[in-house]
Amino acid sequence: MKKLSVLFLLTLILSGALFAAPAPDPGVPLFGANAKGGLTLSSPMQIIILLTLLTLLPAAVMSVSPFLRIVVVLHFLRQALGTQTTPSNQVMVGLALFLAMLIMQPVVVDIYHTGWEPVESGQMTWQQGFEEGSKPLKTFLLKFSREKDIQTCVAIAKEPAPRTPADLGLKVLVPAYILSELKTGFQIGAVLFLPFLIIDLVVASVTVSIGMVQLPPVMISAPFKILLFVLVDGWNLVVGSLMKSFN
Repeated sequence: MKKLSVLFLLTLILSGALFAAPAPDPGVPLFGANAKGGLTLSSPMQIIILLTLLTLLPAAVMSVSPFLRIVVVLHFLRQALGTQTTPSNQVMVGLALFLAMLIMQPVVVDIYHTGWEPVESGQMTWQQGFEEGSKPLKTFLLKFSREKDIQTCVAIAKEPAPRTPADLGLKVLVPAYILSELKTGFQIGAVLFLPFLIIDLVVASVTVSIGMVQLPPVMISAPFKILLFVLVDGWNLVVGSLMKSFN
């Protein structure tokens, strides 16, 4: 239940910053009376909003977590090895998801303690909980966002230049973080390609020089690339380096 609460708050933070809520059905009551005689969102409306936010959850998890960098690097690694569909997309996505959860655990715990718990205990309103709960996420996004990408997103949003990094909103930080992670993922992928590219070049030169054109060089070099990757304990090196890059 605790994890579901944190997940809901995280989705609410991202959705509230980036998307506008859909127009309610005219047949659904928008407001209802609360215990103090004021107006509050009715139960059907709360369910509609919750279901809408849940549809945005996969995009939020993929975009504002280390999942993005990890899955890009794993895709480049598979292409460099030339193993086509091995490991499968499901395996790569599962590995990237659990590694991202491992890295994001402290951030999610901070969001829960600073945003959800005070709202649940009645110490804060939803608006205050949203502001406080978004601070740990902003800190994480700022840590891995390049200044150039932030400037680009600020210019696109046509917002005044912030005086301090804390003045940046999620609608600027999220796309800036995505751009930075894509750049970093492609840089790591290019470095991973180099040793396997050398093997391909050597094998292609040897096969052409001896006149063996019956088999494509890629098929001949594939076992050598896999053997090299296994001998150097490639999975441990790649995953370990990826995890250290988020420290």
